[in-house]
Amino acid sequence: MFGFFERSWDPAAKHCYVTGGSQGLGLALALDLVKRGAHVSIIARNQARLDAALEVLEEARLDKTQQIHAYSFSLATFEESKAALDAACAVHGGRVPDALFFCAGASTPRFFVETSPEQLEQTFVDGYWVQAWSALAAAKMLAKQRAKGVKIVFVASTLAYMSFVGYSSYAPAKTALRALADSLRSELMLYDADVHLFCPPTMRTAGYERENLTKPAITLAIEETDEGISPEDGARAILSGIRSGQAHIAADFLTHLFRASTRGSTPYNNPIVDAVLGCIAWIAVPVWRRSVDARVRKHREDHERYLQTQGFYDAD
Repeated sequence: MFGFFERSWDPAAKHCYVTGGSQGLGLALALDLVKRGAHVSIIARNQARLDAALEVLEEARLDKTQQIHAYSFSLATFEESKAALDAACAVHGGRVPDALFFCAGASTPRFFVETSPEQLEQTFVDGYWVQAWSALAAAKMLAKQRAKGVKIVFVASTLAYMSFVGYSSYAPAKTALRALADSLRSELMLYDADVHLFCPPTMRTAGYERENLTKPAITLAIEETDEGISPEDGARAILSGIRSGQAHIAADFLTHLFRASTRGSTPYNNPIVDAVLGCIAWIAVPVWRRSVDARVRKHREDHERYLQTQGFYDAD
């Protein structure tokens, strides 16, 4: 969407590094890259899912010279993230990948008042650190190697621009990721590297099904009209955004509205289109917000009963 003035970035024969590459958006993106002739390294924790993903990627290769590998790492610490990157680069002479896509992450929506300190910390590991540590390892590597033209893509969420009930721990992590991407977009110009941020809406993946297990009823109700996108749609949006040179990439109209109205100092995707979107958002976003606020207020009695059934008032 809004892919004006597309450039000619081509992943063919380039080494593309994809975290969270065993399922969902990461696998869809890795598959698209393989079909375009890229050398692809996928990173994830679960070895069984990695093995299954690798079979899918192998079947899609264009020729036998493509290097397609899978590596099992957790990415929860800098040391693990660096080890994963080093392992993937070893078969490419130790060179930093030409493009790095940070798709790893998880969401566990719940009410803030029922969140434990441990869960709050884990949310930032899943939503921020698994990408930030990989970015730190990559930035150090590309700077030391004086590599040129490297592309780094973070994956956040529409919730990096806005939030509502149920996402009080997840949205801050994605907002922090947005700030990191914006900062690195500026800093890594020193090394001729490009940084992009993809903010997808709901994606119909296995991860989405898992997050619905803890998602509050009011959150599900607010999202009931959100059709979402497929992982394949997300992968196409990322590659189109890279070719268009977009600092922030969106895949649906609503996210584009929030992006245009909450842009800050981020470059325009398209000055004319973004100006129009900003005008639409000036009217539409307050209307949307009032609607959400009304639903939340109406949910107060149901919320009180929910907390009682959960034993919230009896806990220390």
